[in-house]
Amino acid sequence: MTPLIRPMTDQDADQVLAIYQAGLDTGHASFETATPTWDAFTASRLPAHRHVAAAPGGEILGWVAASAVSARPVYAGVIEHSIYIAPAAQGRGVGAALLKALIASTEAAGIWTIQSGVFPENTASLALHHRAGFRTIGTRERIGLHHGRWRDVILLERRSRTTGVHTTPGH
Repeated sequence: MTPLIRPMTDQDADQVLAIYQAGLDTGHASFETATPTWDAFTASRLPAHRHVAAAPGGEILGWVAASAVSARPVYAGVIEHSIYIAPAAQGRGVGAALLKALIASTEAAGIWTIQSGVFPENTASLALHHRAGFRTIGTRERIGLHHGRWRDVILLERRSRTTGVHTTPGH
């Protein structure tokens, strides 16, 4: 299956937030437990780096969106992203297609680092990111309290191969 990857729009709000909530309900997607309003969701994410994967009939299969990690100018090329796939679309290449779109849009914009934090239990997300060229930076141990339990987060990053800022192989 090859989904149509396109920019996220306000018309996608209900489906995007439903997919987000389905991910949150697993307990392994985020420290968040409930989706924000659409206004809050879009206000915290960069417009040029929000994409959805749509089925031929228009159903949203997943989404990816990025946020700035800091307002400081030195970090202008560093973003953090989130990716969520509808339960019925998981394992069908939707995540790979969305990450490819995110990488293309960020590299075109001169972004040199994409980061993400993933719970260690979310092995499918870790594998997806590694296949897309992300590397594990390390584990942020007991970084946040979630449902009464301290949770670790695996910090992942992908360095651009086009902006001239990258790490050497194996580092």
